[in-house]
Amino acid sequence: MVRAGSTTTGPTLAVVARAAGVSVPTASKVVNGREDVAPETRRRVTEALERLGYVRRPRLDATRTPGLVDLVVHSLDTSWSGAVLHGVEEAAHDAGLEVVVSAGLTRSWGGRPEPGWLDKLTTRGSSGVLFNLAELTPSQYAWLDQHRVPFVMIDPVLEPQPGVVSVGAANRQGGVTATEHLLSLGHERIAVIGGYRRKLCSSARVAGYRSALTAAGVRTRREYVRYGDFDEVVARRRMLELLDLPEPPTAVFVCSDKMALGVYEALAQCGLRVPDDISVVGFDDLPEARWATPALTTVRQPLSEMAATAVRLLVRLMAGEQPESTRTELPTWLVQRASTAPPRTESDPRRS
Repeated sequence: MVRAGSTTTGPTLAVVARAAGVSVPTASKVVNGREDVAPETRRRVTEALERLGYVRRPRLDATRTPGLVDLVVHSLDTSWSGAVLHGVEEAAHDAGLEVVVSAGLTRSWGGRPEPGWLDKLTTRGSSGVLFNLAELTPSQYAWLDQHRVPFVMIDPVLEPQPGVVSVGAANRQGGVTATEHLLSLGHERIAVIGGYRRKLCSSARVAGYRSALTAAGVRTRREYVRYGDFDEVVARRRMLELLDLPEPPTAVFVCSDKMALGVYEALAQCGLRVPDDISVVGFDDLPEARWATPALTTVRQPLSEMAATAVRLLVRLMAGEQPESTRTELPTWLVQRASTAPPRTESDPRRS
């Protein structure tokens, strides 16, 4: 999307990198005068820069306000977004940046910023943008690229375009860890309730679940894989469906703590106890996980650390640098509480 009266500012660094047959970080090294580039590679990039007429973006455009960045979030009424905001604020303060928070610009979780938002960005004169759980359209990517607005995606909804810098958690490994924990307790009838089927973090967590079962020699049952759209009410319905199966699961890995609360409701509705009748593992380690009864075993993803890392990467982009890697993944780990136990047997006194 290019507004009427605006002009294209020449090829992007990604275009130059493709023409020279190198990665975007390598092209960035040449542009920024770094010495750790092979002579032949430097020659190819330099020729591509000259041939395509690439114009290096100044460290801060004169039309932008130094030290002002935007944070785009879906909402601010969840502990998830609160943790992200906390991380952004602390890192921004350390970097001497002011943050403008834009909430409610998307119509749904992981939605696309509404069209008029980019015009507001130009009016404000921000030097860069942090997108949290956003899905950008090709025209929005193009607008940011053409106007040379540095941006970083925090936990992107879909796989970002090549060259786009993003920060996320090791979601697949988190799925492996959650499932391995249930397997170690003796469970084999393990179900999973994912978020949105096509979303990056959800598909990675479900892939980790499948991988752990396969590695343990446990069959993956199609009927045990459900999707709850990261919604507590939908997850409650999915859990009721699982309980109606001829052979219901003895444990369930739920791909968000919010959905796990819906699972708790479904189990209570059916008179089942956690973990006596069924074990539950969540994902996120939000405050709600500690407040639940029983306290929820969950996979912690470092939300504040992800946000702070995104700020530091944005500062580098604003300075005209390009990170060595466009994708940064921070580790996840299991936080074991009271919602998991070995599966009960017919003689188990917990049945009474």
